[in-house]
Amino acid sequence: MSTKLIVGNWKLNGGLSANQALLDGLRDGLGAVRCRAAVCVPHPYLAQVQLLLAGSPIVLGAQDVSAHTAGAYTGEVSASMLRDFGVRYCIVGHSERRQYHGESDELVALKAKQALAHGITPIVCVGESLAQREAGQTEAVVKRQLAAVIHENGHCISEIVVAYEPIWAVGTGITASPEQAQQVHAVLRAQIKAATAHAERVAILYGGSMNAANASDLLAQPDVDGGLIGGAALKAADFLTILRAASR
Repeated sequence: MSTKLIVGNWKLNGGLSANQALLDGLRDGLGAVRCRAAVCVPHPYLAQVQLLLAGSPIVLGAQDVSAHTAGAYTGEVSASMLRDFGVRYCIVGHSERRQYHGESDELVALKAKQALAHGITPIVCVGESLAQREAGQTEAVVKRQLAAVIHENGHCISEIVVAYEPIWAVGTGITASPEQAQQVHAVLRAQIKAATAHAERVAILYGGSMNAANASDLLAQPDVDGGLIGGAALKAADFLTILRAASR
């Protein structure tokens, strides 16, 4: 994957005026940025951000999607609804969804399937807890999580994006070292290669507290194809710094 992909995950943040200011700042500073870029925003702001991104190289993403197509599922948002707003990417299986909402590997796989069926690229998140890392279970955990998505989606697996987000590094300010990130990314790359003849299409992002200061070192690793950015995606200057690092 030669062209890096940087995705901002706004999480439970935003507001009409704050969104306008952030995206105006990004558009003004894009300049010679050559990587691919997206922002995954809360559902209520999809319409606003769709308009603000019009004519921009930054594309629109969502933070979650229902595993159901339609029906009596109050509060759920379907993939077809997201598609109506021009959503191109959707995060599935983020560690916060797994932890706080009890999402299983199987549910994540079904959400990825819904996204793919509607022309949306799922960003499938995998990652281990600190206890699992200390117990030497990192490889087994991330391979199990990804295997569920591969099993459910079969030949479509080359159309996904994978994000490795060690739970112990998400929102903590602690970051996996470039070597630690590369080690896990290499494991995921091998698993994808075993599942599809088109593994080169699959970007593997690092998603554990990548920021303006550490992005260059992480992105220099051979199997790190980009980043899933949390807090730094809410600051135009920091996000632009990461975009520029990914454009080298």
